Amino acid sequence: MTTPHSLASPTVESLYCSHHSWLRSWLQRRLGNAEQAADLAQDTFIRLLSSDRVPPRLDEPRAFLTTVAQRLLSNHWRREKLERSYLDALAQAPQELARSPEERALILETLHELDRLLDGLPEPSRRAFLMSQLEGQTHAQIAQALEVSIPTVKRYIARALQRCYFADLSFTG
Repeated sequence: MTTPHSLASPTVESLYCSHHSWLRSWLQRRLGNAEQAADLAQDTFIRLLSSDRVPPRLDEPRAFLTTVAQRLLSNHWRREKLERSYLDALAQAPQELARSPEERALILETLHELDRLLDGLPEPSRRAFLMSQLEGQTHAQIAQALEVSIPTVKRYIARALQRCYFADLSFTG
């Protein structure tokens, strides 16, 4: 059964024309910010253009767009949380360790990239990697904190390193 909003053989263009303003409003209700909503709505359609994931038939195009947009929204909130944590850490750092605006921007960009690379890893692997790399904890300390064995910690960290390595290869060539 087709609804007034269903599309046979939809294109990104037809989805955009039919649903962009609705999606922007949907995002604005969740974000409370018109500019961010407009950016995420655009990003939703850019994601569709770059992925070729539009199904050949959509009975519920808004549900499909909502799913794509929700993933972007989750990433947006995760990035905001990461930025707040970083800025809080900067505010607590001694003045002699203060960074220039350029250094802060580079560090924040690196944190975003690291977050993107580790996205999708199981939480224990992500935590073990971050505890090792950012906090300088030993495998034994991580094993105790996560309540797992040292060989398990090594597997967690290896999995995270492998993900970063292969992601880096896909960017360079």
